[in-house]
Amino acid sequence: MSSSPQSLRLAVIGSGPAGVYAAETLLRSEAVKSGRLEVQADIFDRLPAPFGLIRYGVAPDHPRIKGIITALHRILGRGDIRFLGHVEFGTDLTIEDLREHYDAVVFATGALKDADLDIPGIELDGSYGAADFVAWYDGNPDYPRTWPLEAEQVAVIGNGNVALDVARVLSKSADELLRTEIPANVHEGLAAARTTDVHVFGRRGPAQAKFSPLETRELAHPKGVQVVMDPRDLEQISEAEWEAIKADKRTDQVVQSFVNWLEEQQRREAAGEEPTDHHGGPVTRRLHMHFWHRPVEVLGEDGSVTGMRFERTRLDEEGRLEGTGEFVDYEMQAVYRAVGYFGSELPGVPYDSSRGVISNAAGRVTEADGTVLPGLYANGWIKRGPVGLIGATKSDAIETVGSLLEDLESGQLPTAPERDNDAIVRLLDSRGVEYTTWEGWMALDAHEKALGAAAVDADGQPRARIKVVDREEMVRIARAGMSLPAEV
Repeated sequence: MSSSPQSLRLAVIGSGPAGVYAAETLLRSEAVKSGRLEVQADIFDRLPAPFGLIRYGVAPDHPRIKGIITALHRILGRGDIRFLGHVEFGTDLTIEDLREHYDAVVFATGALKDADLDIPGIELDGSYGAADFVAWYDGNPDYPRTWPLEAEQVAVIGNGNVALDVARVLSKSADELLRTEIPANVHEGLAAARTTDVHVFGRRGPAQAKFSPLETRELAHPKGVQVVMDPRDLEQISEAEWEAIKADKRTDQVVQSFVNWLEEQQRREAAGEEPTDHHGGPVTRRLHMHFWHRPVEVLGEDGSVTGMRFERTRLDEEGRLEGTGEFVDYEMQAVYRAVGYFGSELPGVPYDSSRGVISNAAGRVTEADGTVLPGLYANGWIKRGPVGLIGATKSDAIETVGSLLEDLESGQLPTAPERDNDAIVRLLDSRGVEYTTWEGWMALDAHEKALGAAAVDADGQPRARIKVVDREEMVRIARAGMSLPAEV
Protein backbone atom coordinates (compact mmCIF):
# COMPACT_ATOMS: atom_id res chain seq x y z
CA MET A 1 0.00 0.00 0.00
CA SER A 2 1.44 3.39 -0.99
CA SER A 3 2.10 5.94 1.73
CA SER A 4 0.41 9.35 1.84
CA PRO A 5 2.24 12.16 0.07
CA GLN A 6 4.32 14.55 2.14
CA SER A 7 2.87 18.05 2.54
CA LEU A 8 4.87 21.23 1.98
CA ARG A 9 3.65 24.78 2.55
CA LEU A 10 5.61 27.36 0.52
CA ALA A 11 5.56 31.17 0.69
CA VAL A 12 7.25 33.27 -1.99
CA ILE A 13 7.87 36.98 -1.41
CA GLY A 14 7.81 38.75 -4.76
CA SER A 15 5.66 37.99 -7.83
CA GLY A 16 8.15 38.85 -10.57
CA PRO A 17 9.87 36.21 -12.71
CA ALA A 18 12.18 35.10 -9.87
CA GLY A 19 9.26 34.43 -7.55
CA VAL A 20 6.95 32.82 -10.10
CA TYR A 21 9.69 30.60 -11.51
CA ALA A 22 10.69 29.46 -8.02
CA ALA A 23 7.14 28.30 -7.25
CA GLU A 24 6.73 26.81 -10.74
CA THR A 25 10.03 24.90 -10.49
CA LEU A 26 8.94 23.31 -7.23
CA LEU A 27 5.49 22.43 -8.55
CA ARG A 28 7.09 20.85 -11.64
CA SER A 29 9.67 18.89 -9.64
CA GLU A 30 9.85 15.10 -9.84
CA ALA A 31 8.78 14.83 -6.20
CA VAL A 32 5.47 16.57 -6.99
CA LYS A 33 4.88 14.90 -10.37
CA SER A 34 5.41 11.46 -8.83
CA GLY A 35 2.84 12.15 -6.13
CA ARG A 36 5.36 11.94 -3.27
CA LEU A 37 4.95 15.62 -2.41
CA GLU A 38 1.95 17.92 -2.25
CA VAL A 39 2.67 21.65 -2.31
CA GLN A 40 0.51 24.57 -1.25
CA ALA A 41 2.17 27.68 -2.67
CA ASP A 42 1.37 31.32 -1.93
CA ILE A 43 3.05 34.26 -3.66
CA PHE A 44 2.95 37.63 -1.89
CA ASP A 45 3.70 41.03 -3.38
CA ARG A 46 3.75 44.50 -1.85
CA LEU A 47 2.04 45.88 -4.96
CA PRO A 48 -1.63 45.19 -5.76
CA ALA A 49 -0.74 43.78 -9.21
CA PRO A 50 1.56 40.85 -10.01
CA PHE A 51 4.62 40.44 -12.30
CA GLY A 52 7.09 42.72 -10.52
CA LEU A 53 9.98 43.84 -12.76
CA ILE A 54 8.15 42.91 -15.96
CA ARG A 55 5.25 45.27 -15.19
CA TYR A 56 7.24 47.99 -13.44
CA GLY A 57 10.85 47.75 -14.63
CA VAL A 58 10.76 47.18 -18.39
CA ALA A 59 10.28 49.98 -20.91
CA PRO A 60 6.67 50.04 -22.17
CA ASP A 61 7.78 50.05 -25.82
CA HIS A 62 9.36 46.60 -25.44
CA PRO A 63 6.49 44.26 -26.27
CA ARG A 64 8.88 41.34 -26.77
CA ILE A 65 10.07 41.55 -23.16
CA LYS A 66 6.60 42.45 -21.93
CA GLY A 67 5.46 39.25 -23.58
CA ILE A 68 7.03 37.38 -20.68
CA ILE A 69 3.97 38.50 -18.74
CA THR A 70 1.98 36.09 -20.92
CA ALA A 71 4.03 33.16 -19.60
CA LEU A 72 3.83 34.36 -16.00
CA HIS A 73 0.09 34.98 -16.39
CA ARG A 74 -0.41 31.44 -17.63
CA ILE A 75 1.44 30.02 -14.61
CA LEU A 76 -0.37 32.12 -11.99
CA GLY A 77 -3.70 31.63 -13.72
CA ARG A 78 -3.62 27.82 -13.43
CA GLY A 79 -4.92 27.92 -9.87
CA ASP A 80 -2.23 25.91 -8.09
CA ILE A 81 -0.39 29.04 -6.92
CA ARG A 82 -2.27 31.59 -4.82
CA PHE A 83 -1.47 35.28 -5.38
CA LEU A 84 -1.88 37.74 -2.51
CA GLY A 85 -1.00 41.30 -3.46
CA HIS A 86 -0.86 44.60 -1.57
CA VAL A 87 0.83 42.77 1.31
CA GLU A 88 3.99 44.39 2.67
CA PHE A 89 6.56 41.98 4.09
CA GLY A 90 7.86 43.27 7.42
CA THR A 91 4.71 45.30 8.06
CA ASP A 92 1.60 43.32 7.15
CA LEU A 93 3.41 40.01 7.58
CA THR A 94 6.60 39.36 9.56
CA ILE A 95 9.18 36.61 9.29
CA GLU A 96 7.62 35.09 12.43
CA ASP A 97 4.20 35.02 10.76
CA LEU A 98 5.64 33.22 7.75
CA ARG A 99 7.42 30.63 9.87
CA GLU A 100 4.15 29.99 11.69
CA HIS A 101 2.29 29.28 8.45
CA TYR A 102 4.90 27.95 6.01
CA ASP A 103 7.59 25.29 6.00
CA ALA A 104 9.72 27.18 3.47
CA VAL A 105 9.98 30.82 2.40
CA VAL A 106 11.64 32.01 -0.83
CA PHE A 107 12.57 35.68 -1.00
CA ALA A 108 12.46 36.96 -4.58
CA THR A 109 12.19 40.71 -4.08
CA GLY A 110 14.65 41.70 -6.81
CA ALA A 111 16.84 44.79 -6.84
CA LEU A 112 14.86 48.01 -6.94
CA LYS A 113 17.31 50.73 -5.97
CA ASP A 114 19.91 52.45 -8.14
CA ALA A 115 23.52 51.56 -7.53
CA ASP A 116 25.59 54.50 -6.33
CA LEU A 117 27.86 56.54 -8.59
CA ASP A 118 30.36 57.99 -6.16
CA ILE A 119 31.53 61.18 -7.87
CA PRO A 120 31.35 64.83 -6.78
CA GLY A 121 28.06 66.58 -7.59
CA ILE A 122 25.97 63.44 -7.91
CA GLU A 123 23.63 64.83 -5.22
CA LEU A 124 22.79 68.00 -7.18
CA ASP A 125 19.23 68.87 -8.16
CA GLY A 126 18.72 67.42 -11.64
CA SER A 127 20.75 64.26 -10.91
CA TYR A 128 18.53 61.17 -10.91
CA GLY A 129 18.67 57.41 -10.62
CA ALA A 130 17.47 55.57 -13.72
CA ALA A 131 15.50 53.08 -11.63
CA ASP A 132 13.36 55.90 -10.22
CA PHE A 133 12.69 57.26 -13.71
CA VAL A 134 11.79 53.78 -15.01
CA ALA A 135 9.38 53.33 -12.09
CA TRP A 136 7.76 56.67 -12.96
CA TYR A 137 7.22 55.98 -16.65
CA ASP A 138 6.07 52.43 -15.88
CA GLY A 139 3.38 53.76 -13.53
CA ASN A 140 4.64 52.28 -10.26
CA PRO A 141 2.08 53.45 -7.65
CA ASP A 142 4.79 54.10 -5.03
CA TYR A 143 6.43 56.87 -7.06
CA PRO A 144 5.38 60.49 -7.75
CA ARG A 145 2.92 61.17 -10.56
CA THR A 146 5.10 63.91 -12.07
CA TRP A 147 8.71 64.01 -13.23
CA PRO A 148 10.87 67.10 -13.89
CA LEU A 149 11.53 67.21 -17.65
CA GLU A 150 12.61 70.81 -18.19
CA ALA A 151 16.20 69.93 -19.21
CA GLU A 152 17.04 70.37 -22.87
CA GLN A 153 20.39 68.53 -22.67
CA VAL A 154 20.42 65.29 -20.73
CA ALA A 155 23.20 62.85 -19.83
CA VAL A 156 22.56 59.12 -19.34
CA ILE A 157 25.48 57.38 -17.63
CA GLY A 158 25.72 53.68 -18.44
CA ASN A 159 26.14 51.21 -21.27
CA GLY A 160 23.48 48.63 -20.48
CA ASN A 161 19.96 48.08 -21.73
CA VAL A 162 18.45 50.19 -18.91
CA ALA A 163 20.54 53.16 -20.10
CA LEU A 164 19.18 52.60 -23.60
CA ASP A 165 15.61 52.35 -22.31
CA VAL A 166 15.96 55.67 -20.49
CA ALA A 167 17.63 57.35 -23.48
CA ARG A 168 14.98 56.04 -25.88
CA VAL A 169 12.05 57.17 -23.71
CA LEU A 170 13.62 60.62 -23.25
CA SER A 171 14.25 61.06 -26.96
CA LYS A 172 11.05 59.50 -28.31
CA SER A 173 7.98 61.64 -28.95
CA ALA A 174 5.26 61.15 -26.36
CA ASP A 175 2.66 60.38 -29.05
CA GLU A 176 4.69 57.41 -30.30
CA LEU A 177 4.43 55.94 -26.80
CA LEU A 178 0.63 56.01 -27.00
CA ARG A 179 0.97 52.63 -28.73
CA THR A 180 2.04 51.31 -25.32
CA GLU A 181 0.33 51.05 -21.94
CA ILE A 182 1.81 54.26 -20.48
CA PRO A 183 -0.54 56.04 -18.06
CA ALA A 184 -2.04 59.43 -18.93
CA ASN A 185 0.19 61.30 -16.47
CA VAL A 186 3.33 59.87 -18.14
CA HIS A 187 2.16 60.83 -21.62
CA GLU A 188 1.33 64.31 -20.37
CA GLY A 189 4.74 64.70 -18.75
CA LEU A 190 6.70 63.48 -21.77
CA ALA A 191 4.62 65.60 -24.16
CA ALA A 192 5.65 68.71 -22.21
CA ALA A 193 9.34 67.70 -22.02
CA ARG A 194 11.84 70.21 -23.42
CA THR A 195 14.48 67.60 -24.28
CA THR A 196 16.42 68.24 -27.50
CA ASP A 197 19.64 66.29 -26.91
CA VAL A 198 20.20 63.03 -25.01
CA HIS A 199 23.81 61.94 -24.47
CA VAL A 200 24.61 58.32 -23.53
CA PHE A 201 28.06 57.83 -21.98
CA GLY A 202 30.00 54.59 -21.47
CA ARG A 203 33.38 54.10 -19.78
CA ARG A 204 34.51 51.52 -22.32
CA GLY A 205 34.36 51.23 -26.09
CA PRO A 206 31.58 50.29 -28.50
CA ALA A 207 32.57 46.60 -28.39
CA GLN A 208 32.13 46.47 -24.61
CA ALA A 209 28.63 47.94 -24.59
CA LYS A 210 26.09 45.60 -22.98
CA PHE A 211 23.41 46.39 -25.54
CA SER A 212 21.48 43.80 -27.48
CA PRO A 213 21.52 44.17 -31.29
CA LEU A 214 17.76 44.73 -31.34
CA GLU A 215 17.84 47.47 -28.73
CA THR A 216 20.74 49.13 -30.49
CA ARG A 217 18.88 49.26 -33.81
CA GLU A 218 15.74 50.55 -32.08
CA LEU A 219 17.58 53.70 -31.00
CA ALA A 220 17.31 55.14 -34.52
CA HIS A 221 13.67 54.18 -35.14
CA PRO A 222 11.70 56.94 -33.35
CA LYS A 223 10.42 59.72 -35.59
CA GLY A 224 12.43 62.93 -35.43
CA VAL A 225 15.48 61.33 -33.79
CA GLN A 226 19.01 61.39 -35.23
CA VAL A 227 21.70 59.19 -33.68
CA VAL A 228 24.96 61.15 -33.52
CA MET A 229 28.32 59.35 -33.33
CA ASP A 230 31.80 60.69 -32.45
CA PRO A 231 34.34 59.42 -35.05
CA ARG A 232 37.05 59.21 -32.37
CA ASP A 233 35.15 56.46 -30.53
CA LEU A 234 35.42 54.08 -33.50
CA GLU A 235 38.86 55.22 -34.63
CA GLN A 236 40.18 54.25 -31.19
CA ILE A 237 39.40 50.55 -31.77
CA SER A 238 42.58 48.58 -32.50
CA GLU A 239 42.99 46.05 -35.32
CA ALA A 240 43.12 43.22 -32.81
CA GLU A 241 39.89 44.40 -31.26
CA TRP A 242 38.21 44.64 -34.69
CA GLU A 243 39.11 40.97 -35.25
CA ALA A 244 37.54 40.06 -31.91
CA ILE A 245 34.43 42.07 -32.80
CA LYS A 246 34.02 40.22 -36.11
CA ALA A 247 34.38 36.89 -34.34
CA ASP A 248 31.40 37.57 -32.05
CA LYS A 249 28.05 37.81 -33.86
CA ARG A 250 26.23 39.85 -31.20
CA THR A 251 29.06 42.33 -30.75
CA ASP A 252 29.56 42.62 -34.49
CA GLN A 253 25.88 43.46 -35.02
CA VAL A 254 25.94 46.11 -32.29
CA VAL A 255 29.14 47.77 -33.50
CA GLN A 256 28.03 47.61 -37.14
CA SER A 257 25.00 49.73 -36.23
CA PHE A 258 27.36 52.37 -34.85
CA VAL A 259 29.52 52.17 -37.99
CA ASN A 260 26.50 52.56 -40.27
CA TRP A 261 25.22 55.60 -38.39
CA LEU A 262 28.64 57.25 -38.46
CA GLU A 263 29.10 56.59 -42.17
CA GLU A 264 25.70 58.08 -42.98
CA GLN A 265 26.43 61.04 -40.72
CA GLN A 266 29.77 61.69 -42.42
CA ARG A 267 28.29 61.25 -45.89
CA ARG A 268 25.65 63.90 -45.23
CA GLU A 269 28.20 66.27 -43.69
CA ALA A 270 30.49 65.90 -46.73
CA ALA A 271 27.60 66.51 -49.12
CA GLY A 272 26.33 69.47 -47.12
CA GLU A 273 22.98 67.75 -46.60
CA GLU A 274 20.70 68.33 -43.63
CA PRO A 275 20.42 65.31 -41.28
CA THR A 276 17.18 63.31 -41.28
CA ASP A 277 15.66 60.75 -39.01
CA HIS A 278 15.47 57.02 -39.83
CA HIS A 279 12.31 57.66 -41.86
CA GLY A 280 13.76 60.54 -43.89
CA GLY A 281 11.88 63.15 -41.87
CA PRO A 282 13.18 66.28 -40.11
CA VAL A 283 15.29 65.97 -36.96
CA THR A 284 13.79 67.42 -33.78
CA ARG A 285 15.88 65.53 -31.20
CA ARG A 286 19.39 64.11 -31.21
CA LEU A 287 20.67 61.01 -29.43
CA HIS A 288 24.44 61.22 -28.96
CA MET A 289 26.40 58.00 -28.30
CA HIS A 290 29.68 58.54 -26.43
CA PHE A 291 32.23 55.84 -25.59
CA TRP A 292 35.57 55.89 -23.77
CA HIS A 293 34.18 58.40 -21.22
CA ARG A 294 34.69 57.88 -17.48
CA PRO A 295 32.43 60.12 -15.36
CA VAL A 296 34.50 62.37 -13.09
CA GLU A 297 32.14 65.02 -11.76
CA VAL A 298 28.63 66.39 -12.10
CA LEU A 299 29.06 70.13 -12.53
CA GLY A 300 26.64 72.50 -10.90
CA GLU A 301 25.69 76.01 -9.97
CA ASP A 302 23.33 77.16 -7.22
CA GLY A 303 22.67 73.52 -6.30
CA SER A 304 21.56 72.42 -9.77
CA VAL A 305 23.19 70.41 -12.56
CA THR A 306 24.87 72.50 -15.27
CA GLY A 307 27.13 69.90 -16.87
CA MET A 308 29.26 66.76 -16.69
CA ARG A 309 33.02 66.26 -16.68
CA PHE A 310 34.54 63.07 -18.11
CA GLU A 311 38.00 61.65 -18.61
CA ARG A 312 38.67 59.99 -21.95
CA THR A 313 39.70 56.35 -21.49
CA ARG A 314 41.41 53.60 -23.50
CA LEU A 315 42.43 49.97 -23.16
CA ASP A 316 46.04 49.24 -22.23
CA GLU A 317 48.08 46.43 -23.80
CA GLU A 318 46.51 43.90 -21.40
CA GLY A 319 43.00 45.07 -22.26
CA ARG A 320 42.47 46.91 -18.99
CA LEU A 321 40.73 50.27 -18.91
CA GLU A 322 42.87 53.29 -18.09
CA GLY A 323 42.48 57.05 -18.14
CA THR A 324 44.21 59.14 -20.79
CA GLY A 325 44.46 62.34 -18.76
CA GLU A 326 42.24 64.17 -21.24
CA PHE A 327 39.17 65.73 -19.62
CA VAL A 328 36.05 66.83 -21.47
CA ASP A 329 33.16 68.97 -20.18
CA TYR A 330 29.60 68.87 -21.55
CA GLU A 331 26.78 71.28 -20.86
CA MET A 332 23.84 69.41 -19.30
CA GLN A 333 20.83 70.28 -17.18
CA ALA A 334 20.02 66.73 -16.04
CA VAL A 335 21.93 63.51 -15.38
CA TYR A 336 20.53 59.98 -15.12
CA ARG A 337 22.78 57.28 -13.70
CA ALA A 338 22.06 53.81 -15.10
CA VAL A 339 25.07 52.03 -13.61
CA GLY A 340 23.21 49.08 -12.11
CA TYR A 341 20.62 48.13 -9.52
CA PHE A 342 20.99 47.35 -5.82
CA GLY A 343 18.86 45.10 -3.62
CA SER A 344 17.05 46.36 -0.52
CA GLU A 345 17.31 44.93 2.97
CA LEU A 346 14.34 42.92 4.28
CA PRO A 347 13.35 43.05 7.96
CA GLY A 348 14.72 40.08 9.89
CA VAL A 349 16.58 38.59 6.90
CA PRO A 350 20.43 38.51 6.80
CA TYR A 351 21.71 41.04 4.28
CA ASP A 352 25.05 41.64 2.60
CA SER A 353 25.17 45.44 2.42
CA SER A 354 28.31 45.43 0.27
CA ARG A 355 26.59 43.49 -2.54
CA GLY A 356 22.95 44.38 -1.97
CA VAL A 357 21.85 40.74 -1.68
CA ILE A 358 20.45 38.37 0.92
CA SER A 359 23.31 36.36 2.40
CA ASN A 360 22.97 32.86 0.96
CA ALA A 361 24.72 29.72 -0.18
CA ALA A 362 23.17 28.02 -3.22
CA GLY A 363 19.94 29.84 -2.38
CA ARG A 364 19.91 28.88 1.32
CA VAL A 365 19.73 32.02 3.47
CA THR A 366 22.70 32.22 5.83
CA GLU A 367 23.98 34.37 8.62
CA ALA A 368 27.11 36.43 7.91
CA ASP A 369 29.25 33.60 9.30
CA GLY A 370 27.71 31.09 6.87
CA THR A 371 25.28 29.47 9.33
CA VAL A 372 22.24 28.27 7.37
CA LEU A 373 18.81 29.46 8.51
CA PRO A 374 16.60 26.41 7.86
CA GLY A 375 13.54 26.99 5.72
CA LEU A 376 14.60 30.36 4.28
CA TYR A 377 15.74 30.73 0.65
CA ALA A 378 16.48 33.42 -1.95
CA ASN A 379 16.09 33.56 -5.71
CA GLY A 380 16.80 36.01 -8.52
CA TRP A 381 18.60 39.32 -8.18
CA ILE A 382 18.20 39.50 -4.39
CA LYS A 383 20.11 36.19 -4.34
CA ARG A 384 22.93 36.80 -6.83
CA GLY A 385 22.87 40.52 -7.59
CA PRO A 386 21.41 42.38 -10.58
CA VAL A 387 23.22 40.51 -13.34
CA GLY A 388 21.98 38.35 -16.17
CA LEU A 389 18.80 38.37 -18.19
CA ILE A 390 15.40 37.03 -17.16
CA GLY A 391 16.22 33.57 -18.50
CA ALA A 392 18.99 33.25 -15.91
CA THR A 393 16.30 33.44 -13.23
CA LYS A 394 15.04 30.00 -14.29
CA SER A 395 18.42 28.35 -13.72
CA ASP A 396 18.63 30.26 -10.45
CA ALA A 397 15.30 28.75 -9.42
CA ILE A 398 16.53 25.25 -10.24
CA GLU A 399 19.44 25.69 -7.82
CA THR A 400 17.34 27.28 -5.07
CA VAL A 401 14.53 24.72 -5.30
CA GLY A 402 17.13 21.96 -5.49
CA SER A 403 18.52 23.14 -2.15
CA LEU A 404 14.99 23.25 -0.71
CA LEU A 405 14.21 19.71 -1.83
CA GLU A 406 17.54 18.45 -0.48
CA ASP A 407 16.70 19.99 2.89
CA LEU A 408 13.24 18.42 2.82
CA GLU A 409 14.69 15.00 1.98
CA SER A 410 17.31 15.20 4.74
CA GLY A 411 14.84 16.41 7.37
CA GLN A 412 16.44 19.85 7.67
CA LEU A 413 13.26 21.70 6.73
CA PRO A 414 11.20 22.95 9.70
CA THR A 415 7.48 22.13 9.89
CA ALA A 416 5.11 25.06 10.30
CA PRO A 417 2.63 24.51 13.13
CA GLU A 418 -0.28 26.13 11.25
CA ARG A 419 -1.36 23.87 8.35
CA ASP A 420 -4.73 25.45 7.46
CA ASN A 421 -4.44 26.99 4.00
CA ASP A 422 -6.89 29.78 4.85
CA ALA A 423 -5.26 30.75 8.13
CA ILE A 424 -2.98 33.30 6.50
CA VAL A 425 -5.97 35.01 4.85
CA ARG A 426 -7.77 35.17 8.19
CA LEU A 427 -4.65 36.70 9.72
CA LEU A 428 -4.50 39.39 7.02
CA ASP A 429 -8.23 40.06 7.47
CA SER A 430 -7.79 40.41 11.22
CA ARG A 431 -5.08 43.03 10.65
CA GLY A 432 -7.19 45.00 8.22
CA VAL A 433 -4.91 44.30 5.26
CA GLU A 434 -6.75 45.01 2.01
CA TYR A 435 -5.00 42.26 0.09
CA THR A 436 -5.72 41.54 -3.56
CA THR A 437 -6.04 38.12 -5.18
CA TRP A 438 -5.66 36.67 -8.67
CA GLU A 439 -9.38 37.16 -9.14
CA GLY A 440 -8.85 40.81 -8.20
CA TRP A 441 -5.99 41.11 -10.68
CA MET A 442 -8.23 39.76 -13.44
CA ALA A 443 -10.71 42.53 -12.63
CA LEU A 444 -7.96 45.18 -12.72
CA ASP A 445 -6.54 43.66 -15.90
CA ALA A 446 -9.95 43.88 -17.59
CA HIS A 447 -10.38 47.46 -16.36
CA GLU A 448 -7.02 48.57 -17.79
CA LYS A 449 -7.80 46.91 -21.13
CA ALA A 450 -11.17 48.66 -21.21
CA LEU A 451 -9.46 52.02 -20.60
CA GLY A 452 -7.20 51.27 -23.57
CA ALA A 453 -10.06 50.21 -25.83
CA ALA A 454 -11.83 53.51 -25.11
CA ALA A 455 -8.77 55.56 -26.15
CA VAL A 456 -6.75 55.80 -29.36
CA ASP A 457 -3.07 56.14 -30.20
CA ALA A 458 -1.49 58.67 -32.55
CA ASP A 459 -2.66 56.61 -35.55
CA GLY A 460 -6.25 56.50 -34.34
CA GLN A 461 -6.05 52.85 -33.29
CA PRO A 462 -7.47 51.61 -29.95
CA ARG A 463 -4.82 51.19 -27.29
CA ALA A 464 -4.21 47.73 -25.81
CA ARG A 465 -4.14 48.94 -22.20
CA ILE A 466 -3.77 52.02 -20.02
CA LYS A 467 -2.27 51.36 -16.63
CA VAL A 468 -4.00 52.46 -13.45
CA VAL A 469 -1.36 54.20 -11.35
CA ASP A 470 -3.01 55.18 -8.07
CA ARG A 471 -2.56 52.43 -5.48
CA GLU A 472 -5.88 53.03 -3.74
CA GLU A 473 -7.71 52.91 -7.06
CA MET A 474 -5.91 49.68 -8.01
CA VAL A 475 -6.95 48.10 -4.71
CA ARG A 476 -10.53 49.35 -5.02
CA ILE A 477 -10.93 47.94 -8.55
CA ALA A 478 -9.30 44.65 -7.65
CA ARG A 479 -11.29 44.07 -4.45
CA ALA A 480 -14.55 45.00 -6.17
CA GLY A 481 -13.90 42.05 -8.47
CA MET A 482 -13.06 39.59 -5.71
CA SER A 483 -15.49 37.05 -4.29
CA LEU A 484 -13.89 37.44 -0.86
CA PRO A 485 -15.57 40.03 1.37
CA ALA A 486 -14.02 43.50 1.21
CA GLU A 487 -14.37 43.85 4.97
CA VAL A 488 -14.46 41.35 7.79
